[in-house]
Amino acid sequence: MRPAALAFSPVSITLTLLAACALLWLPFVRSAPNRMVSGQAVALWDVLQASPLWLAAFLAALLLLIVASCVLRPARTVLWLQAGLACGLMAALLAMAGSYAQQVALTQSPIARTSLGSAFWSVMVLAWLLAAEALQRLRARLLWRTVLMLAALLPLVWLLHSGWCNELSIMKEFANRSDIFGAAVLRHMQIVLFTMLPTLAIGIPLGWWVHQRRSADSSVFAVLNVIQTIPSIALFGLLMAPLALLAARFPALAQAGISGVGLAPGVIALVLYSLLPVVRGTLAGLQQVPTAVVNAARGMGMSPAQTAWRVQLPLSLPVLLSGVHSATIATVGMATITALIGAGGLGAIMFEGLFSSAQDLVLLGVVPIVALAVLTDALFKLLIQFTLHATHTAQPAVSDSQNTAAQGALA
Repeated sequence: MRPAALAFSPVSITLTLLAACALLWLPFVRSAPNRMVSGQAVALWDVLQASPLWLAAFLAALLLLIVASCVLRPARTVLWLQAGLACGLMAALLAMAGSYAQQVALTQSPIARTSLGSAFWSVMVLAWLLAAEALQRLRARLLWRTVLMLAALLPLVWLLHSGWCNELSIMKEFANRSDIFGAAVLRHMQIVLFTMLPTLAIGIPLGWWVHQRRSADSSVFAVLNVIQTIPSIALFGLLMAPLALLAARFPALAQAGISGVGLAPGVIALVLYSLLPVVRGTLAGLQQVPTAVVNAARGMGMSPAQTAWRVQLPLSLPVLLSGVHSATIATVGMATITALIGAGGLGAIMFEGLFSSAQDLVLLGVVPIVALAVLTDALFKLLIQFTLHATHTAQPAVSDSQNTAAQGALA
């Protein structure tokens, strides 16, 4: 039997080395006597000594197997193993941190806080990237890659739900705000939805209009580019005074919730910021539609509206969705800032932590925002992949119709 040949993967080796450096030299957790003190750094070695033997052995075995999988020949079995080990490493790290937090609560004080350190967060991200890189090299379909990466989160969800990590500081912050956390998540999603609906209603027709009148290209994008250069806080301030005057002048607007603070100025500002990628994506999508296909549709007797709706829009949809994708991801992040003018959402939790110097409260607001962005990104990638497949299927059908019309004209 031939021994497995070594074939170093630069990406896998780099990610593994970075993870090893983080575990060796960065604090894995921080332990503090109470919430108001930053606490002292605790290295991974100290956490291993205080953890159950089986958990420490499991983590060590995972790390050794990951190193081995990075240097072995990249066969499919090895790559699947690498992806599985990386996902297992994330669960093992969380279990290790939760176990240490339990030991601190039992041996020191019930009000002691154990915060997740920079090594934990760094290795969690690197392990996620290592699993994604292995699946990418497997050339697995996007749907399966997405399903597997989401399935990798199930052990983490189970650890959080089972109570294993209840003594971690971030989970204590969650317990203290469990009554408002769900409402904050829904409010954040509401801000994103209320932003993207008018953005699509304005941006797609505007992109279509620019495509039809190329002379308006420079002026429209000049205005949208200027809006992008205005800082978000400044734009909120510019909108607050006019909206407050409108609410005072027309009481019906105030009754509808439109005022100088709150949801209205935040959504209007986010819509203005989101228009550029949507308009640009719409224009780029329409420009890449083959002229021959449009001429064939018109030759078949389609009206301009039918050509636009049944030919140009479907064929431009993948590129158009890429612009919507970028705008939505940016909105998920920028919706955080609207909390400064009273719009609420997860940004309110994050800024409360910043103002009170509570790092774990900041993370309680930031981590769900990152999770929403990752889920949104995965959904859009699946949707774009589906539209690409539908577009490639539709183009031969349109070409066949074009050939039939040409043959009829020759006859």
